[in-house]
Amino acid sequence: MKKYLSLVALGVICFCASCSNKSEGGLSAAAQKNLNANDSIMRSFETKDFSRIGDFIATDAVDHAGEKGDIKGLDSIKAEFEKSVTEIDNQKTETIKELADSEYVMSWDHVTGTYAKDGMGHKAGDKFDMKMVDLAKFKDGKATEHWAFMEPGDVMKMMASMQPQMAMPMAADSTKAKKKK
Repeated sequence: MKKYLSLVALGVICFCASCSNKSEGGLSAAAQKNLNANDSIMRSFETKDFSRIGDFIATDAVDHAGEKGDIKGLDSIKAEFEKSVTEIDNQKTETIKELADSEYVMSWDHVTGTYAKDGMGHKAGDKFDMKMVDLAKFKDGKATEHWAFMEPGDVMKMMASMQPQMAMPMAADSTKAKKKK
């Protein structure tokens, strides 16, 4: 009986040890540095202070998430960041999940705020509440490339204001063509 009790006790101890939240290892120093740099970039949008952005983004970086395509170089990226924060008030970013290694950081973020100006399908004063995924590539602790992926509904709202209003003129033109016959 003592043998069985000892085996059960050993089994319970092993089970409890395997369920422990402790984990060996963790992030490498490079992954942690990349994660910290990525967090600093994200927080700069909340503070609207980009004075140290060169500490976290390489001078030859490319942001593939520009409004009109790739933004190349730190100076251009910084200028685009500064422009974007004039269009938004009260921006807050809550990170839902982050993944990092020595080369990439991916963050799933919940971003909220208020539009300060009309544009991209929104009016000044409209609130926004969206989720997006940011992916950044790092080298030596600085972002060298960036991509952003948004929920389709949020993208469609922005694109709606950019669509030419062609439906009505086309309908009128086809009515005129029928009358001529």
